[in-house]
Amino acid sequence: MFKATALIRGLVAVTLAASLSAFAQTPPKSNVVVLATGGTIAGAGASAANSATYQAAKVPVDKLIAGVPELADIANVRGEQVFQIASESFTNEKLITLAKRVSALAKDPGVDGIVITHGTDTLEETSFFLTLTVHTDKPIVVVGSMRPGTAMSADGTLNLYDAVVVAASKESRGKGVLIAMNDDILSGRDSGKRINVKTNAFGSQWGALGQVVEGKTYWFRAPVKRHTMASEFDIETITTLPMVSIVYGSGEMGTALVEAAGKAGAKAVIHAGTGNGSVPDYGVEPLRKLRAQGVQIIRSARVPDGIVLRNSEQPDDKYDWVVAHDLNPQKAKILAALALTKTGDAKEIQRIFWQY
Repeated sequence: MFKATALIRGLVAVTLAASLSAFAQTPPKSNVVVLATGGTIAGAGASAANSATYQAAKVPVDKLIAGVPELADIANVRGEQVFQIASESFTNEKLITLAKRVSALAKDPGVDGIVITHGTDTLEETSFFLTLTVHTDKPIVVVGSMRPGTAMSADGTLNLYDAVVVAASKESRGKGVLIAMNDDILSGRDSGKRINVKTNAFGSQWGALGQVVEGKTYWFRAPVKRHTMASEFDIETITTLPMVSIVYGSGEMGTALVEAAGKAGAKAVIHAGTGNGSVPDYGVEPLRKLRAQGVQIIRSARVPDGIVLRNSEQPDDKYDWVVAHDLNPQKAKILAALALTKTGDAKEIQRIFWQY
């Protein structure tokens, strides 16, 4: 009897020790906060067949999270409703408000990663703004969807799941603000919306950073441009942004829009030129006139891919203009606005465009 009791006690002790060891080896789940701003990912259509016609920004964040119960398997997730808008209605004021909240959460030792649900129309601008202004190496992941949750083959559920996977992963740290869409992990710096009716809407000419497959991240490259911890811009010191206008290039584009931008008080004009950021012969003098008045002139291109070369097409050195490098007009607008909070020197602004 004594031997049997001792044997049972021994077995219990071994089992308990094994259980405690297994518990000790199981890493704690990451704490991820989902900041909701609206958009298609929170949208609803009249029927399951409505994938392009719907009302955005209808579903609150708690319902978005509850609709993906699998999130509980990968992280401790809680949500906050920052805005409930379609992303084309984002303003500079809202950008700053969102970035300050992201920055505050990033400083919280109880937060390991942040996901931002966002409409896709201006998702690329917000992602770039955050990557330039929030000083943290914690994962910040911006996510949207191309179809509302009510549609057949809605993509928001998997995109949100993937975004939380990326935000919860220690491998995501230090890579700048990321975009999780259609199984891809993209850089918030150089990725943009390239298709408006398909789920593979987002991409970059430089390719994805990685992929998410069945709840695991796979990485293939990392950003080399300055971002987050290495950025000279800090959302903690930014309260307003100067006005920057984009003028779209075309055949027979006239000069009225350039002149109107100056009259409206723009501090910089992004000239989204044809080809290599080309400016028509009749458009040169109006831009030079604005530059003489202190307005920064930045040559970008309406072409989705490529690089605008300095002193090609136009003598940028002579005119004291800036080129946008590989940034599209909308991203150039974000960087120009931030650059103007630091300097009015075109050479310094050009340095910023080369580095970011």
